[in-house]
Amino acid sequence: MMQKLGVCYYPEHWPEAQWSDDARRMKEAGLSLVRIGEFAWSRLEAKPGILTFYWLDRAIEVLGQAGLGVVLGTPTATPPRWMITKHPDMLPVSKDEQVRGFGSRRHYCFSHEGYLEECRRITRLLAERYGANEHVVAWQTDNEYSCHNTTLSWSPAALTGFRRWLKERYGSIEALNAAWGNVFWSMDYEDFGEIELPNLTVTEPNPAHSMDFRRFSSDQVVRFNKAQTDILREHTKAPLLHNYMGRTIDFDHFALGKDLDIATWDSYPIGFLTDRAWASEEHKAKFLRQGDPDFQAFHHDLYRAVGRGRWWVIEQQPGPVNWAPWNPAPLPGMVRLWTWEAIAHGAEAVCYFRWRQAPFAQEQMHAGLLRPDSEAAPALGEAAQVALEIANAGLMAPSDAGPAPVALVFDYEAAWACEVQPQGRDFSYFRLVFETYRALRKLGLSVDILPPDTEDLSGYKLVLAPGLVFMREGLKQAFGAFRGKAILGPRTNAKTGTFDTPVPLPPAMDGLDAVVALAESLPPGTEVPVEGGGAFRHWFEHLVQESDTVVLATTDGRPALVGGKANEAPQLNYLAGWPDAELLDRILREACVELRIETEDMPEGLRRRDHGGRTIYLNYAAETIDHNGVSIPGAGVHVADPV
Repeated sequence: MMQKLGVCYYPEHWPEAQWSDDARRMKEAGLSLVRIGEFAWSRLEAKPGILTFYWLDRAIEVLGQAGLGVVLGTPTATPPRWMITKHPDMLPVSKDEQVRGFGSRRHYCFSHEGYLEECRRITRLLAERYGANEHVVAWQTDNEYSCHNTTLSWSPAALTGFRRWLKERYGSIEALNAAWGNVFWSMDYEDFGEIELPNLTVTEPNPAHSMDFRRFSSDQVVRFNKAQTDILREHTKAPLLHNYMGRTIDFDHFALGKDLDIATWDSYPIGFLTDRAWASEEHKAKFLRQGDPDFQAFHHDLYRAVGRGRWWVIEQQPGPVNWAPWNPAPLPGMVRLWTWEAIAHGAEAVCYFRWRQAPFAQEQMHAGLLRPDSEAAPALGEAAQVALEIANAGLMAPSDAGPAPVALVFDYEAAWACEVQPQGRDFSYFRLVFETYRALRKLGLSVDILPPDTEDLSGYKLVLAPGLVFMREGLKQAFGAFRGKAILGPRTNAKTGTFDTPVPLPPAMDGLDAVVALAESLPPGTEVPVEGGGAFRHWFEHLVQESDTVVLATTDGRPALVGGKANEAPQLNYLAGWPDAELLDRILREACVELRIETEDMPEGLRRRDHGGRTIYLNYAAETIDHNGVSIPGAGVHVADPV
């Protein structure tokens, strides 16, 4: 199976006479997929029950006859204005109890039962009409769940749903009071109807209350999505997908992905660098027109795991976007590089957003493959170049992207726990995991990301699990059976499922004698130095060790990295804090030497990914890099010959 390229298109935005010419030009550029329909509800149903499908019938036919496979979206991310009149209480509510109104998109609460039924209705109508259509090769549910901070809704519908969810979870109010520790501060409830959402309290709400609200909110997204996939499965054999976003952690993508066939995500490297990347101003300036060298790759590997090996980029940035604080244009060559990077990580498809830049409404400053006057934008040529390269190179199948020798565990619940109780203002679970991933990439390593319910680690030599606040029993047993090296911590197994501190104290792992006696957060500018170089920042744990298994110590003699019980497998290690780049590099290098994992030091901006016996080098730097006898131009790609 060769990788495919595609584009996002909105036929309802353009005269019908233009559709066939657009389709012809797409095909000439080497594109073979086109995503449509995800924002078209008002054109499908301008008034309640008055359905207009004929234009969509013709659009699908025109695109299909041109040889383009259609990815059809359900339009539930943009309910029409009449829907608000019909269901005025469906709107989401912000944490400060402000109703978030009509006038943009995603104006619905996942918990509203009336809107959920409307979504089932429109999904069924589309599925019945197009489920067997030969041109519809995949279906997308909704669009970008959680975008614009819409997972957490503080609406009356959410409150009703939360109370029902709690009753189902705990069975009795006595059980809930015990689980939440409501004896503290006299917070006991007599009835589920007394429980409010955890906002606008005098000080912080009970963390168990907040954690359950995060779980509930995630479950509501999963339920909303499943309501659509259940209907689609009745009418189509085409794969189902959803488009996730970058650094979005407010619902469990692994849980939602179980009801889908393919994970896709929306990759906007430059927008992410200016809007949501942790980086120095110097770093941002160096990569301003390229994006962070590791941010996209991390999400490629994350969503490869969410999709159980099958994943796409459904929206790839082609030029300046409209939504970031600043929106510079990419360097020439970067659209090609971003596409190749996705291919290197096993993407089945890369689709560009969008075909033609819109001359109206909110996204008119968002570039496309065409300008608003239909002339080619710079990215069109780069997309066409990649299409030719894929066709001519005789490259590998997407499934050849793995497995890697190193794995990294990622858990959405751990991210929620660290938001609910960060203990330090700058503690971010996502950042902790991402910095670990970056350190591995700087050593030239390919990485697999694993879900927290993984039960078999036997395919890996090295597994890392930083910040894994909740240790699920299956994974705990997998670590117990693992015969490679595992590096856990900090905050491993730090909470029970009801957000208590467990006894025995964490990490409470068979094979580790370490006990976390005290944890402290470190303000900016504060560090705990480690012998031999490097330091802990943000977070440090005081460990009590029962045996002499200290691998690294702080300069004042406290355990920094401890090993498992002497002469016993598995090789469990525990890291007592958040390591800076120097310390993390030391630890990973020594582990790779011990495990005979081959590393390759990457110059700043250069990254590699092994795929199907080939090594693909990607140069995020603006200047040429000479590496291992090869000159890789700035914003360039080098695909090495197969080994």
